[in-house]
Order: sequence, then structure tokens, then C-alpha cells
Amino acid sequence: MGTSSIKTNTAVEVDYRFVLNNLVIITAPGNTRVFTGPGTQDAAMSTLPHCPQCHSPYTYADRQLYVCPECAHEWSGDAAAAVPASPAVTDAHGNTLADGDTVTVIKDLKIRGSSSVLKVGTRVKNIRLVEGDHNIDCRIDGFGAMKLKSEFVKKAPA
Repeated sequence: MGTSSIKTNTAVEVDYRFVLNNLVIITAPGNTRVFTGPGTQDAAMSTLPHCPQCHSPYTYADRQLYVCPECAHEWSGDAAAAVPASPAVTDAHGNTLADGDTVTVIKDLKIRGSSSVLKVGTRVKNIRLVEGDHNIDCRIDGFGAMKLKSEFVKKAPA
């Protein structure tokens, strides 16, 4: 079965419906209903953890593992309580960056929505690492708060 939006008899809109081991599994954010056959209304309702990789609420339990149907990530029940470690952010030269570091811009960067340019050699102090494509959050004197990609900076000497 594929992705579909259906209504159950309990008037709860759900987003996913699929078959696993002859069980119809219908998921809604944080809840899962398992129907053992057509017309079965007494289904188990439980609160499952969100996927630690993509943070999807559409997860289901498969024996001792939790599975995310969106990214196919599998993890054990013990790992559900653990906070995933964020990947190390490196600069253009492969040096590991940390919160509070000072970096230098290695390429002229056009600022979106402005005619100004962030010049090569601009020092950015007290960076903060965040998740996403632009993984450095910072404040630059004369420009204000902005996000940078780590591939356009190098770690400044201490």
C-alpha cells in the first residue's frame, strides 16, 4: 500500500497506511493503530518516539526495533531515549569547528537581499553551530545576524 490520507471511524485523520506481516498499520503523528483484519476496531494505541534522524512522527515498532517509514532509519528502544550526537562541523580545510570559535571568510559572499558583499578575510567571532544547510549562525559587525555555510570559512588561529 502507499501513502494515503484516510479517515478512520474515530474521525482521526491519518497520513500513512501500509501492511506489515498481514497487519494493517495506520499511523498518525505520535500514535499507531494496528488492525489485525478488516473490520477490527479494537486496535492497540500507543505513543511512539519520533525518528531521531529525520524527526518524523510516523514511526512504528518492529519486534525490538523502531522503524521510520520516511527515511528507513531503524533504532533500538534503548537508543530512543538517547539524544543523537550532532555530526562534527568542519571548515573548508577540514578543521573541526565548535561553538564560540572565531572563523575567517575565505571567499567573497554576496548577501541575499542586499547589494553588499562579505569580503574575503572578514573575521567572524563567537559562532554558533546549528543543524541545516547553513550550519553556522553568527553576528558580523556591519552586517548583522546571518547564517553561513562552513565550507566558506576557515578556523582563525587562536
